[in-house]
Amino acid sequence: MAEEMTELKPDNRRKELIRTLKFIGFSISAGVIEAGSFTLLTELTDMPYWPRYLIALVLSVVWNFTLNRKFTFKSAASVPKAMALVALFYTVFTPVTTLLGNYLADTRMWNDYLVTGINMVLNLSLEYLYDRFIVFGKSIDTNIKEEEHINE
Repeated sequence: MAEEMTELKPDNRRKELIRTLKFIGFSISAGVIEAGSFTLLTELTDMPYWPRYLIALVLSVVWNFTLNRKFTFKSAASVPKAMALVALFYTVFTPVTTLLGNYLADTRMWNDYLVTGINMVLNLSLEYLYDRFIVFGKSIDTNIKEEEHINE
């Protein structure tokens, strides 16, 4: 019985694969926003690493949250509550990656773009797990009726 509960049925596996691919796709679009804004700030300003990274990260997070809540996780859960949970994730993730990124880029002289790329990969994988199991875990697919109505 316990094995049946932990294993995903083929339909559910397919659904989870599609959900994961959607998350990756939207995260790539958020990554384009982050990389683009980081590049603009890098090339057009003399800011240190940390504010460039922080501004780019905030822009991508807002974009990614908005799309993934509606289209990937199809959640009808309270937006303020979901945003608060995402904010909790970023209260840990942001300072750690900002300080570490600043250290690697400005002190250890690593390439700024390499450091940002590493942070983006970390963000993609950690945020997917956090969103999937904590932010939207109990509210996944609760907003399907809206999607079915649109498709009619």
